[in-house]
Amino acid sequence: MDIFVRKGDSLWHYSQLFKINLQLINDSNPDLQANSLSIGQQVRIPGFVAQEYQVLHGDTLWRIAQSRHLSVEAILLVNPNINPNNINVGQTIKIPLRITSRLVNGGQNYDYKLLMNDIKRLQNVYPFLQVPSIGNTVLGKTIPEILIGKGGKKVHYNGSFHANEWITTSVIMTFINDYLLSLTNQNTIRGLSTSRYYQQTNLSVVPMVNPDGVDLVLHGPPAKEPWKQKVVEYNKGSTDFSGWKANIRGIDLNDQFPARWELEKARNPDHSGPRDYGGKKPLSEPEAIAMAELAKKRDFSRVLAFHTQGEVIYWGFENAEPPESEVIVKEFSRVSGYEPVKTIESYAGYKDWFIQDWRRPGFTVEIGRGVNPLPITQFDGIYQKNLGIFLAGLYM
Repeated sequence: MDIFVRKGDSLWHYSQLFKINLQLINDSNPDLQANSLSIGQQVRIPGFVAQEYQVLHGDTLWRIAQSRHLSVEAILLVNPNINPNNINVGQTIKIPLRITSRLVNGGQNYDYKLLMNDIKRLQNVYPFLQVPSIGNTVLGKTIPEILIGKGGKKVHYNGSFHANEWITTSVIMTFINDYLLSLTNQNTIRGLSTSRYYQQTNLSVVPMVNPDGVDLVLHGPPAKEPWKQKVVEYNKGSTDFSGWKANIRGIDLNDQFPARWELEKARNPDHSGPRDYGGKKPLSEPEAIAMAELAKKRDFSRVLAFHTQGEVIYWGFENAEPPESEVIVKEFSRVSGYEPVKTIESYAGYKDWFIQDWRRPGFTVEIGRGVNPLPITQFDGIYQKNLGIFLAGLYM
């Protein structure tokens, strides 16, 4: 929501008036000089939208404000040109509306278009969000990263490395929305105050690593050749892509990382297909390259890759993980009920590579149970179990 500076105003005053943490207002207005605001200057207030209202017979600004638990001052800040003592029936004014419920509806088939629309809506209400692109897919889709927080602890979450595991994206986006609601409404989540996490942690999220693959699973082959025909060939002539894990080139993105890649290649298919083909070499695919470059750029303290299914958390690789990984995974297990498993015979995954190259905690969280893609009817149960992991990832 945009408001307009008056004589004597300060960002601190706005934080008190709208009951919004001052840091969030500062971060929503990175180009403003807080100590030298100009009259008429525009300031963005996170957690609110300005709703249009048509004045009715008998309305006064005081009555309108009282009915919405606002101050008259708050209304005047979004309507700099109205006369507070003379509003007319039929006149349209703006009313600050605090957002107290989710904008994201995770309980539906969650494709790339829905993801990008939700990100845009969240940015509009929560302008302290930063959403840079980390690169593009084979088909040219932008891969967004969401950044929240200013702390020195750099934590990373990702989802939908595998196409038919798209429910991980909807679960992650729902958590982001709940985190933002908690920050701007100063509410707790499971009794935990999240404002300190914002101060302590810089959260990086890539909610959909494999947009091309997700859209293939949910909508079928792209209209564009040669991929329209190729994916059907890779899928052995079938137009049922429910078993598809790979990117649009038939390469499994979570078998693309240089962490004993040769061992994984030796036991998996040697050609493009719906799953498990690691490509001709590590980091050949733009999506995997983007994720590798992001890790190098951000220098994460820990990473969590969300997959489906099994309700287990893998936390080791070749004994390269630090001792703190076991402490963290025990907390993840406590808050979720998921089983911690140190290692399995699997290589070349994102968390494997992260542990190997950084010697820092990395985790693969296998959410839900059943056959992929998991039915959306599991969404609520999956979200409740993973909410504790999302939070613990910030406070541990």
